[in-house]
Amino acid sequence: MSACASGKPLVVAILGPTATGKSALGLAVAERFNGEIINCDSTQVFRGFDIGTDKLPPSEQRGIPHHLIDIAEPTDDYTAAQFGSDAARVIHAIHGRGRLPIVVGGTGFYFRALTRGLFPGPGRDPALRERLEAIARRRGIPFLHRLMRRVDPASAGRIQPLDLKRIVRALEVYFLTGRPLTDHFAETVSPIAGMPVLAIALRIAADQTSQRVTRRVDQQFERGLLDEIRGLLARGVPETARPFGGLVYRQALEHLHGVRDEAATRALIAQENRRYARRQATWFRKEPDLQWFDGPGESAATIAAVMASLEMSIETPLATPSSATLPSGTPPSGTSPSETSPSETSPSETLFAGRLKEPAP
Repeated sequence: MSACASGKPLVVAILGPTATGKSALGLAVAERFNGEIINCDSTQVFRGFDIGTDKLPPSEQRGIPHHLIDIAEPTDDYTAAQFGSDAARVIHAIHGRGRLPIVVGGTGFYFRALTRGLFPGPGRDPALRERLEAIARRRGIPFLHRLMRRVDPASAGRIQPLDLKRIVRALEVYFLTGRPLTDHFAETVSPIAGMPVLAIALRIAADQTSQRVTRRVDQQFERGLLDEIRGLLARGVPETARPFGGLVYRQALEHLHGVRDEAATRALIAQENRRYARRQATWFRKEPDLQWFDGPGESAATIAAVMASLEMSIETPLATPSSATLPSGTPPSGTSPSETSPSETSPSETLFAGRLKEPAP
């Protein structure tokens, strides 16, 4: 079993923006260090969504076990907290087989759920959610975002103004507990607390990203992306299923509805991929203890550099996830809290009295 100098079983993570070659590097590391791969991509957990999520076909997995792929139905509400729990269970099982767990993917929130933990509750309150969603329908989603900025400025700093699902959750937690969501995050515990994690991140130039995502989008269409979507719909998967709202599938579905032609759709997906890559890079730059490597994961130079680092790290003590995962008041994405102070009026009293006043812009 691979371990650091402390003798504790080691976990390796290979992270980074889309199209940086994480899968290829993961395979190389797994072959060299007797490893098994754990998916850390939020889209690859769903069954049937294969081409647009770039799942590695079994024929290309080189006999290396891959975990947490195709584990959820498209209509399931699979969460980052579930991923953290599932990944921790798989990691312990891999260690039990005397092998090295290698977490591979670009979903930073999933990685954070594993290495820092997530606030698990409170549970959903359907009546409160309906009240908030009704307000959003009547006053607009930005109204709720401004309310969130009052009571939970840190969450407002990381949640987009039109992301209704996450805005509602942040407000729900605040109204049910009287504390901002970010405060709860600061008290969470990693499901692998105390286990050394060597986190590797890949970085490539913007022009490389552009070329690679354009080529990948063309390959997705040539491999039958549109037919895959037609098949999913024919099998009864609703267009409201969560994976259909993600990158690639959302734009391709719009194309099938006649919103734009195929050439424009390919160009749009490539553009959105580039934007997504920038957001991922920003997220991972805020993650502590990442070792950055410049170059695509399939290149000989990158593989050699990573192998050398791993060989050294196995002999050197590494940082370990702890129960004190975030400084108090720090938002999960690492952004600084807003200077805006919460309203002195109890938001829950105002909400349930039906007297919400629109916050100042």
